[in-house]
Amino acid sequence: MNTRRLEILATWMLGILWVAPLAYAIWTAFHPGEFATHFSLTAPLTLENFVHAWDAAPFAHYFLNTTLMVALILVVQFIVCTPAAFAFARMEFHGRETIFAIVLLQLMVAPDLLLVRNYRTMAQLGVVDTIGAIALPYLGSAFGIFLLRQSFRQIPQELDDAARLEGASLFGRLWRVYIPLAKPVYLAYGLVLVSYHWNNFLWPLVITNSVTTRPLTVGLAVFASTDQGIDWSIITAATLMTSGPLLVAFLLFQRQFIASFMRAGIR
Repeated sequence: MNTRRLEILATWMLGILWVAPLAYAIWTAFHPGEFATHFSLTAPLTLENFVHAWDAAPFAHYFLNTTLMVALILVVQFIVCTPAAFAFARMEFHGRETIFAIVLLQLMVAPDLLLVRNYRTMAQLGVVDTIGAIALPYLGSAFGIFLLRQSFRQIPQELDDAARLEGASLFGRLWRVYIPLAKPVYLAYGLVLVSYHWNNFLWPLVITNSVTTRPLTVGLAVFASTDQGIDWSIITAATLMTSGPLLVAFLLFQRQFIASFMRAGIR
C-alpha cells in the first residue's frame, strides 16, 4: 500500500515538473511584462505580447518554411520507405538480410555526428541555405523502413496470394493490400516524424543563414537572442506561437494518436 502511494506521489511530482514550464509560459504570454516574475489573480489578461512578437520577427515566413520542409520530408520518406520496406518484407533476393542489417546501421549513428559531412555535401551541391538542404539528409529513414517492414510482415500472405491470383501487379498489391492495412503504422510514424522535424534545431541552424529559409526553431532562437530589450512575456508568446500547432493538434487528436501507436505495436 505504501509503495502504491509512493508511486502515485512520484507520478504527480513528475507531472508537475513537466507542466510547470508550460504553465509559466502560458501565464507570462497572456499577461503584461510586469507580471512575468510574480503571480497575481487580479493580473489583467492581454494579447499584446503575441502582437508584438508577431510584428518583431517574420514568423509567417518561418511557419511557411517549416510547413514546406516537414511536408517535403513526410511525403518523400513515405515514397522511399514504402517500397524499400515491401522489398525487405516480401521479396526474395540475394543478400536481403545483409542489406537490411546495413540499413539498420543508420540507427546507430547520431545525426549530429554527420553535421560537418552533410554540410560539405550540401556545399558541393550548391544548395546551402535552402529548404531542400534542410530536408535532404532526412529523405530516407532506416527507422521508417524497419517499422513498415515489420508491419508488412504481419499482413497474412494469403491476402497477397489472393491479389496475385486476381492479376494484381507488384505495385497493385502494394497499393491495394499492404498500404491500406498499414494505415495505423503510417499515422503513428507520420506523427512522430512531423513532431521531430517541426522541433529540429541543430541542423537547420547550421545549414541556414537567412530569413527566407529559416524554420521556426531557428527563427525563435534568433528572435530570443536579440539585444533589443525583448522581455520574457514576448519571448514566451513567440514560443507558444511556434509550439502551439503541435500542442493543439495533439489535444484534438490524442485518442487517435495513442490508438495508432498501440495498433502499430510500438511499446
